[in-house]
Amino acid sequence: MLLSRTADSLYWGARYLERAEDTARLVRSYTELVIDLPTSAVSTWEPLLAVSGSSESFHQLHEVDSGSAEVPIVRFLLADTHHPASIASSVEQARENLRTTREIIPREAWQTVNDLYLYVGSNASSGVERRSRARFLGHLIAECQQLDGVLTTVMNRDEAYELWRLGQSIERADMTTRVVGVRAAALLFAEQQAARDGEAMADIHDDVQWMGLLRSVSALQMYQRATRGPIDGAAAVRFLLLDAAFPRSVASCASRIREALSRLPRSMRTLPAVDELDAVLARSTTGGDDGAALDAAMDEVQLALAAVNDVVHDAFVQSSV
Repeated sequence: MLLSRTADSLYWGARYLERAEDTARLVRSYTELVIDLPTSAVSTWEPLLAVSGSSESFHQLHEVDSGSAEVPIVRFLLADTHHPASIASSVEQARENLRTTREIIPREAWQTVNDLYLYVGSNASSGVERRSRARFLGHLIAECQQLDGVLTTVMNRDEAYELWRLGQSIERADMTTRVVGVRAAALLFAEQQAARDGEAMADIHDDVQWMGLLRSVSALQMYQRATRGPIDGAAAVRFLLLDAAFPRSVASCASRIREALSRLPRSMRTLPAVDELDAVLARSTTGGDDGAALDAAMDEVQLALAAVNDVVHDAFVQSSV
């Protein structure tokens, strides 16, 4: 039996670490995209704020033009300890949550989390500068993958492990929907606008833009394996949302959420929320290549994920597992 406090710490520890890793992937891929494209093709770093849901918080604190605000935006997302969704804050909150669960998670896992916390605290500021950004973000992602490997190979498959998987999967699905709802929707809308204006459906940079989007969730290679053809926007969206074989797709995360809840107590109370998530997800690509419809559909999926989070809180935080 797990105390509700322990269940809450495991669940949110997983969410915070997944958030840090996903933000690192997002910033790394967008930096690579900016380097690959001419300056005329990418004029703003605002999409990083939009995907992370940090636009309002950033602009409340910074009166700068987002088009020329690479360093302030990257610092805000990586190293600003006053921003609760930054990498530095997420890692700190994950460590604080998992510090109270050291008798439950493997010792190697706690050591990895603590090492990651010390590394981020000492090096987050260096990650802001473009010349050292890739090294910092790559190290952080590798540490998170090492932690996942430790938990996968040596942790008992009990309630504690299922709560970890649950938090990780909900956070991962949320990030994928944000990437699709902001970046994929914008690219599809631009293609629609070009078609209405009688211009070419895609310029020479569109493939690079879609490649950058897929890289932001580490999906490019697996998408190419699955499709074995040129990148198509609508197909990329379907892959990120519905491909059950890709572990970062929303459908795959929903499947792992269902498995975790099925193995935890009170599944009769929690699984209906996953049924609703599956139903909303199944409707999410009915708009085809309509960017506005896709953006609205991702809002619905995010609300369904929030509903899953709410039932998890009611079932496992307000009372012991």
